Amino acid sequence: MHIDVLTLFPEMISGMFDASILKKAHEKEKLSYNLVNFRDYSENKHMKVDDYPYGGGAGMVLTPQPVFDAVDSITADKTTNPRVILMCPQGEPYNQKKAEELAKEDHLVFICGHYEGYDERIREHLATDEISIGDYVLTGGELGAMVVIDSVARLLPDVLGNEASAPEDSFSTGLLEHPHYTRPADFRGMKVPDVLLSGDHAKIAEWRRKESLKRTCERRKDLIDEKNLSDKDKKILGEIEC
Repeated sequence: MHIDVLTLFPEMISGMFDASILKKAHEKEKLSYNLVNFRDYSENKHMKVDDYPYGGGAGMVLTPQPVFDAVDSITADKTTNPRVILMCPQGEPYNQKKAEELAKEDHLVFICGHYEGYDERIREHLATDEISIGDYVLTGGELGAMVVIDSVARLLPDVLGNEASAPEDSFSTGLLEHPHYTRPADFRGMKVPDVLLSGDHAKIAEWRRKESLKRTCERRKDLIDEKNLSDKDKKILGEIEC
């Protein structure tokens, strides 16, 4: 996968690619990236990328020319049509299903806005997707883009050390993940459940499924979709009065 990030502050993002999973993905050549300061494409003599909105109002709006020209430049030699993702509080709420969808792409372009918003022509004629990471407003799209990039990159083949990790994550199964424990088995009187020490993999799997259902019921009941549950799952939920 190749990722281009259009931003006025590339220094906000560069460190993310130099650490942890994203660094490993780059070293394994599973992921390449390019940070593009779209101010470099401004035709304004003062290198401005924003202007006052027509019709009046508070704040400044990103002008279309630098953004369109930046995207044209990075896609000129590409044989594939990239997904052009506009980070925006008005966008589609981001979730794991969207991450899994984007992880199948070969080329992603992220546009990180600032100021009051985007010229609508960027939204209508350039972006293929609009994504929001939550119902709140940030000073810019960089933090949102980093969240999306991180969640997508870890799904790429051979990026994670354990290939079973991603499919078992919370939300990947439709439920929250079960509790985890590690050594010591007894810490300050707080003990690991006996079933996890039993070596009985069938019982462990059964315990984990029950705990996953229980945790989802208690914390995110909205995630439970009965049509995706087995009769055994439904019986467990009945026992915990979900």
